[in-house]
Amino acid sequence: MTSALRDWLDKPNHRRGVRLATDDGGWEFRDYGELAGAARRTGGALIEAGVRPGDVVCMVLPTDFTCMETYFGVWAAGATVCLITPPLFQDGDDYVAHVAAILRQAKPVLTIASADLAPLAARAMEQAGLAGEPWEPRQAETETPVQEAGELALLQFTSGSSGAPRGVMVTWDNLEANSELIARSAGFDEDDTVASWLPLYHDMGLIGCFLTPIAQQANLLLMRPDHFIRDPARWIRCFAEARHTAAPPFAYSYVARRVKPEQLEGVDLSGWKTAIIGAEPIDPHSLEVFAELLEPFGFSRTAFKPAFGMAETTLLVTLDEVARDPLAVRPDNESLAFGQPVRILEQHGLGPRSVGAKTGWVVGCGTPQEDVPVSIVDDDGRELAEGHLGEIVVGGESACPGYYAGAEGKSTRFAGGKVFTGDAGFFHEGQLFVLGRMGDSIKVRGRSVYVEDLEAKIAETTGLGKGRIVVTAVPGAGQKGLALFAETADDAWAPGVREMLRRRLGDEGVEVTIVVGTGLIQRTSSGKPRRRYMWERLQGGEMPGARVVS
Repeated sequence: MTSALRDWLDKPNHRRGVRLATDDGGWEFRDYGELAGAARRTGGALIEAGVRPGDVVCMVLPTDFTCMETYFGVWAAGATVCLITPPLFQDGDDYVAHVAAILRQAKPVLTIASADLAPLAARAMEQAGLAGEPWEPRQAETETPVQEAGELALLQFTSGSSGAPRGVMVTWDNLEANSELIARSAGFDEDDTVASWLPLYHDMGLIGCFLTPIAQQANLLLMRPDHFIRDPARWIRCFAEARHTAAPPFAYSYVARRVKPEQLEGVDLSGWKTAIIGAEPIDPHSLEVFAELLEPFGFSRTAFKPAFGMAETTLLVTLDEVARDPLAVRPDNESLAFGQPVRILEQHGLGPRSVGAKTGWVVGCGTPQEDVPVSIVDDDGRELAEGHLGEIVVGGESACPGYYAGAEGKSTRFAGGKVFTGDAGFFHEGQLFVLGRMGDSIKVRGRSVYVEDLEAKIAETTGLGKGRIVVTAVPGAGQKGLALFAETADDAWAPGVREMLRRRLGDEGVEVTIVVGTGLIQRTSSGKPRRRYMWERLQGGEMPGARVVS
């Protein structure tokens, strides 16, 4: 299969390329001719190692030029890429177990790791029952012709930690359609530069800020996440030249807290076209404090492009393309019931009134385009009218076919060429408003934290059996929420559990509702908890014997 995403390997633009941030504050540049040659030589070495079109190749590499060359080397060999996060703050044993779970599902013909990460990768391979040793990146003497590829471009594993990670199958058609959608929605011009610090193993960083600009052979300024955390002003200074970026909401508020105006003296940000915000529910406060810091340097609020997307839809679903201040609304939380109209108490465009607008507020994520249809449905799959709360369903060419190797989704599921996202949302004034996950996971700083993991930890903390505990993510305007149902009359353990969740989820303002009683937990015929149904029963006053612990 041919794809525009690989065309540049045969026709590289030697005048443009990637500048990679160095640890001393500088940049290292390689043009697309150098990168294409190295990728095709790497592809040759992979073919010598036995990689064939359609094979899955897993990669455990830090963000550097070797990672880039190896990524496109896998594509040059016609294989499917599966990028696995390097260890960040995880315990070594937990990290190895997580990687092993991915390897068991992906069943790669080759696992590539850098020399420093090879020992961890080797342990994960052993746990996964894979023979051999990690393959250290290398290049053949000659450049291989780009091989015909199989159906899948990449396996995108969910970004959180779980005992059963799920790999989204992203076809070449999916990826090409979504990359084109991103470029079109962002108003990308041929000579524009992109700047990013996002990790490449996450869909926003990989597809939105790496593969899409490289397919266009745009100039790319690429930092590592730790560069951003140490010096967020470095990212902002990129936009004296760069025109486009993307980041989760926490990054914009982090900049506002950490960056001082004197660090940006002399920087002109008036050319900044697009600052995409996504990966988790968006609160207007985070955007406004960022805008107020940068407005004296030429930044315009109209550059903000709130967006909604997920790995199961390749990446982008909606993005507010109109040049306007983002729209913030405050729904009445009492009206947030599936299938029912959402009552809007207040609304305003982003501006000074948005300071302090966190919990209870949510920002519009744009209007769907014809090639990515979006609908809101009730529990029976019936489409709802504008203004009603329900599940977000996405169709079109970006909708992926499913999870790899028969893995089963939970809140998110695939049916009839559509993705039932497991996210709650509604339309208002034509825009999509997303309240977040309702079911098996909660987004924390762009990372999915799975409720099964929380259930296991809570069972350990409380001494209650795991079968007596069910946790579900619940939607709320401008906040993240969890509901914990426990089959017990005792609640003495509740303060300890709240503290454990605070430590585990970080300073994220997650609202935790703890419910105790008997007969609370409802299950399907196969024994799986009916998470959303339980929450809806509680909200509807249909759970006799339930007691909410204050």
